[in-house]
Amino acid sequence: MHSEAGERIPVPWRDRKRHLWLLGLVPPTAVFVAAGLVWGFNELGWSAMSPIWWWIGPILVYALLPVLDLWFGPDGQNPPDEVMERLENDRYYRYCTYAYIPFQLASLVFACYLWSADDLGWLGVPDGLGPVSRIGLALSIGVMGGIGINTAHELGHKKDDLERRLSKITLAQTFYGHFYIEHNRGHHVWVSTPEDPASSRLGESFWAFLPRSVWGSLRSSWELEKARLQRLGKGPWTIRNDVLNAWLMSVVLWAGLAAVFGWEVLPFLVIQGVYGFSLLETVNYLEHYGLLRQKTAGGRYERCTPEHSWNSDHICTNIFLCHLQRHSDHHANPTRRYQTLRSMDGAPNLPGGYASMITLAYFPPVWRRVMDRRVLAHYDGDITRVNVQPSRREKIHARYGVA
Repeated sequence: MHSEAGERIPVPWRDRKRHLWLLGLVPPTAVFVAAGLVWGFNELGWSAMSPIWWWIGPILVYALLPVLDLWFGPDGQNPPDEVMERLENDRYYRYCTYAYIPFQLASLVFACYLWSADDLGWLGVPDGLGPVSRIGLALSIGVMGGIGINTAHELGHKKDDLERRLSKITLAQTFYGHFYIEHNRGHHVWVSTPEDPASSRLGESFWAFLPRSVWGSLRSSWELEKARLQRLGKGPWTIRNDVLNAWLMSVVLWAGLAAVFGWEVLPFLVIQGVYGFSLLETVNYLEHYGLLRQKTAGGRYERCTPEHSWNSDHICTNIFLCHLQRHSDHHANPTRRYQTLRSMDGAPNLPGGYASMITLAYFPPVWRRVMDRRVLAHYDGDITRVNVQPSRREKIHARYGVA
């Protein structure tokens, strides 16, 4: 754009994803869409095919999003410095995250009804859901819960009391309220070090990482809260313990659903909860695999920089995960809102979006073939600078000629 004198006039920057962020409401509304599709297929006489729609969550994560990431590719747009303050204070973006929560709770209640109902004749399922449909429904709600943990992650980093409370509410579905403590005060302190249970190590499979991260994060959150309360002259067994009061919210939610829909919904709640937090842990596995902060001469770990987090700028998964894939900027600026996160220079990049990499993580030989060489390349082939799985250290070091 030019003036009459031929001078170039700067074009105001605009967020081309502004309205796309509303697509983040697809996961918490997907079960309603699935019910509509089941009804439609049954009305058309396609009853044999209709149960597939109860699997809409896994279809989204393992099929649709990877294809869309491949099709649309990386984003490439970073907000410039001059718009950062305005963009940060634009309340539209936080309303997009707030809106996730009522839809999440409504879908959870609706799914409990679908699971427990003996007659769903209005959907063309007169005998209620069969076992395969029930599992698909539970996993689809688990996808919603897993992405809900990411919404809680966005809200839990903020200083506003309302957003912190909303973060705990969002975590109640998956019984993962301790994440609110461990992620902010544990992971962000020890990220990309052997001390962090949520940072995966080169040579460590996802299946070995999963229990280590789950139990390690649980233990860390309890110790962090215990230490905080001791400084206040209190013991850990108090409602002021943020681990306990977060779990209490889950107990109240699950007990309330069981009281309304019967105790038979408890297996559903367990399946969706476990699957939901396992999706979070799969993402944890991707984000720092093999990356290591070096120690300074004083014996302390160096400051976390962009090179200590794996990034992916694929636009579609970023829309669904509130720019979580711009993970290096997040660790450098934890309170920065998702719409202002940038794709950072110097950060190592994954070969695909998180949705694609989640599937790879389930198959350790394929994962190592794709990722181990990238970790080594990031450190110029120096295996001594890598966060290596202790049980495989000797073998891996021998492979790369380290005594």
